[in-house]
Amino acid sequence: MLNPLLAALVVWQTAQAPARKPDVIYVPTPQDVVDAMLDLAGVKPGDVVYDLGCGDGRFVISAAKRGARGVGVDIDPDRIEEATMNARRAGVTSRVKFITADLFETDIHEATVVTLFLLPDLNVKLRPRLLAELRPGARVVSHLFDMGGWKPDRTITASDGPVYLWTIPGKVAHVQSRTPDRAGLPRRPGGARPSSFRPARAAGAIAGIMLAR
Repeated sequence: MLNPLLAALVVWQTAQAPARKPDVIYVPTPQDVVDAMLDLAGVKPGDVVYDLGCGDGRFVISAAKRGARGVGVDIDPDRIEEATMNARRAGVTSRVKFITADLFETDIHEATVVTLFLLPDLNVKLRPRLLAELRPGARVVSHLFDMGGWKPDRTITASDGPVYLWTIPGKVAHVQSRTPDRAGLPRRPGGARPSSFRPARAAGAIAGIMLAR
């Protein structure tokens, strides 16, 4: 018969372990980039901001300080614990919620804004769910990487690379997949990368050096 203490430890470890390995390595997004992304999305009181792959919670916490409500989703329970502590320190716990879950299986229909910092192929994989579940007028902002054939409504240059904005249309048109260039990097319509999109930095990001929060 298994020792009760050992059994409890096994249950605890199982509960704490991620459902699967995270898709990206955790590296915090600079706060000035967080602010630029929320500005680009026009986050305001009444918005519901979902950060898919929330890391330490800084996107959701920053949105809450603007009067929005926020939901952070991360598959790593350590990141969720850290985000919860940060929200408590910031005094915004009544406006935020953090969920240990797979971002590809999370219900996002109530979001008015979705923030992303994922690998290019993950953005493309997520795109159909964004178009299917988000309401018309919802905004999606992504740091560094675009959505393949889904042309952004706006692109700005933040301190360490491009930030893209999309608005969910009233009627979703078919979006064709777009093949990356030889370096594996997304291009703007017409073929040119944004002027500040440094290939060496982006290539490192694809390798897992600069991705996630």
